Amino acid sequence: MPTEAILNIGVLATMDEGEGPLGLRRDAAVVIDGGRVAWVGASADAPAADTAVDAGGAAMIPGFVDSHTHTVFAGDRAAEFDARMSGEPYTAGGIRSTVAATRAASEAELAARTQHLLDEALRSGTTTAEIKSGYGLDVATERRLLEVASRFTEETTFLGAHVVAPEMADRRGDYVDLVTGEMLAAAAPLARWIDVFCEEGAFDVDETRRILAAGREAGLAPRLHANQLTMSGAAALGVEMGAASVDHCTFLSDEDVDALAASDTVATFVPGAEFSTRQPYPRIERLRDAGATWAIASDCNPGSSFTSSMPFCIALAVREMGMTPAEAIRAATVGGAAALRRTDVGRIAVGARADLVLLDAPDPVHLAYRPGVQLVDRVWRDGAAATTWEPRA
Repeated sequence: MPTEAILNIGVLATMDEGEGPLGLRRDAAVVIDGGRVAWVGASADAPAADTAVDAGGAAMIPGFVDSHTHTVFAGDRAAEFDARMSGEPYTAGGIRSTVAATRAASEAELAARTQHLLDEALRSGTTTAEIKSGYGLDVATERRLLEVASRFTEETTFLGAHVVAPEMADRRGDYVDLVTGEMLAAAAPLARWIDVFCEEGAFDVDETRRILAAGREAGLAPRLHANQLTMSGAAALGVEMGAASVDHCTFLSDEDVDALAASDTVATFVPGAEFSTRQPYPRIERLRDAGATWAIASDCNPGSSFTSSMPFCIALAVREMGMTPAEAIRAATVGGAAALRRTDVGRIAVGARADLVLLDAPDPVHLAYRPGVQLVDRVWRDGAAATTWEPRA
């Protein structure tokens, strides 16, 4: 395959070797070969390549790794958002309205919506995305959602335990049996992960433990919606069960923080959800002091965080959660990779996937410094310049 050199990068944030927490290299270059990073170093020392791009002194970062999305769905919940912004509280019940619309949608409609949202995310610099099911809540639709998700990413998550299906609302035990039985059997061949919404209005700790254990027996690795609305015990359960990530983490006890710091479970924050639900933003200071690992994700979904923009989430994390710009950018790249247990994405290093974002800015800090501004100038995904999210081969 032809090689490509990107020269004259003013500030290259590698998340690997270099200056400070972002691994900065100045006056740098990157060479791509076969979809991978083949060389990183000073622009003046770059080896010859088949083609070259002049970055013009702009900054470059790894593509964002969005480790928590719900992008396969149908319908719209703008009215719910409007009501919430007018004073009504957020609850988990709105999920059911999306379930009804999603069940009624065709596979082509679902795929077109997913393509649109991922194209949107790519234009904001996202090059890796996890996608969950969870808006079907019956065997056929959950499998169909994972079939669609699998077209676009290898990071697919079975979330049949999002809430109890509306037609089984008075038969919780039967629904858990369905999720851990026939639904899991149908979903497992199409998923890498299993997830549960462990919260009031969804599933309790005992139900969650049972569902995650069944998923693990079926070969799926656990991750978890945890402590979004209450101190539910879900974060501690996620650590206990070796989850790659516990997500939301809006309400963490000191014991939760200590448990996370002593484990390899990543705390994934989704500040778009706090923005959209007017929940209090979690703060980062205790996790920083404890030495925990954290990530930022978009939580793109129609009800509580309808954004695909990782730069927006970075700006929120800096302004509202106490992260430094460098911490937030790391959380959106190498942090997201850790939440997916990946080492080939989220960093710019020899052998890593060539997922690169050239910014229309002289420094990555502009991602927080200039919120709401389109700063992504150019994206490479799998080593190729990309303007749309290419489905998997």
